[in-house]
Amino acid sequence: MLDLKLLQNDFDKVSQKLRKKGVKEEILKELKRLFVVLKEQRTKLESLQAKKNEKSKLFPIYKKEGKDISLLKKELDDIKESINFEQKVVNELEEELEIYALNIPNIPDDEVPEGKDENDNIEIKKVLTPKEFDFEPKEHWELAQKLDWIDFQRGVKLAKSRFSVLKNSAAKLERALINYMLDFNAKRGFSEICVPYIVNKESMRATGQLPKFEDDLFKIEGEELYLIPTAEVPLTNLYRDEILKEDELPMLMTGYTACFRKEAGSAGRDTRGMIRQHQFDKVELVSITKPEDSDKVFDKMVECASDLLSSLGLPHRLVMLCGGDLGFSAAKTIDLEVWLPGQGKYREISSVSNTRDFQARRAKIRYKEGKKNRLVHTLNGSSLAVGRTLIAIMENYQQKDGTIMIPEVLKEYL
Repeated sequence: MLDLKLLQNDFDKVSQKLRKKGVKEEILKELKRLFVVLKEQRTKLESLQAKKNEKSKLFPIYKKEGKDISLLKKELDDIKESINFEQKVVNELEEELEIYALNIPNIPDDEVPEGKDENDNIEIKKVLTPKEFDFEPKEHWELAQKLDWIDFQRGVKLAKSRFSVLKNSAAKLERALINYMLDFNAKRGFSEICVPYIVNKESMRATGQLPKFEDDLFKIEGEELYLIPTAEVPLTNLYRDEILKEDELPMLMTGYTACFRKEAGSAGRDTRGMIRQHQFDKVELVSITKPEDSDKVFDKMVECASDLLSSLGLPHRLVMLCGGDLGFSAAKTIDLEVWLPGQGKYREISSVSNTRDFQARRAKIRYKEGKKNRLVHTLNGSSLAVGRTLIAIMENYQQKDGTIMIPEVLKEYL
């Protein structure tokens, strides 16, 4: 959640940054109105409290002088009644402001470029050169059909569209990729954690999925529980409402989970194949750091994901997201996009984001620095989306006869 004090103290500067992220003008105006009304109400309450203190001091004076205190007592009772009423109004306004603020995204970093959507993202660099084929490379669904690797029809039969069944070598390769990714991340200093695939409402709110993106979540009927959209949620919430020791930081974690998303806002996009599924596997990186270390850890996470792709021999590029394409909780994000020769373009396979103290404020994750409690910074990133990595291997390692070579580093895992 936004630091409301920062917003209140420098509203114009902060709101200007939020405009970069596409926050609408009417939302900012309503936010400012709430601040003004709350400030006026607090001033009114403070004035009544000061008046009450002033009148209370008259009691011993009246008693000493033998004056009748009944009128003073009546006046003080009226003031107390007004204070109770005004305090209730202040509490309601504070609650309204907090609920409103839960729907306001994080402030983007200054280095985040201006832009409306993915077309305005900035390429940082390319890593590895795409292979030149002496034949027309096929897309993954064509290869899958010939090899009997992915059954899209039976996935729909079992559930609905955007569910798939992996078979034979594809199922083994998916499992091999998960194990390889976890081992790779562990060698880079990320501790492996196995977490639940179902979390409560408080966890979803802490990392920013609720209340803003409830329509994109799979909710358990009759329970305040949800299927996770990413391992970022349970890994970050491991330390919700906790005060960590300074020497415990940074915490570097990796974990594999299945992920579940309704993809409510992606109707008509990537309807063929396995690019955009309701259920998919992902290996995640999550870090919890001191504020002064978060940029260094961010670079480490991007490097880890990029080196993982390079170890698999997969050409990719790094892209800095513009304000309009930046996620709700992110202050800055670098996407890693893998080359898919069948499609003839780069497609997102990982997003690494620094959320600064945005999630930590919502989740109340702090650390003890001397005698003070400070908010941590939290970071997250895919390392990698397993299904998309499988697709990338299929398309980049395909042979003329339709068979698929296996990257050398995966052979021991098969």
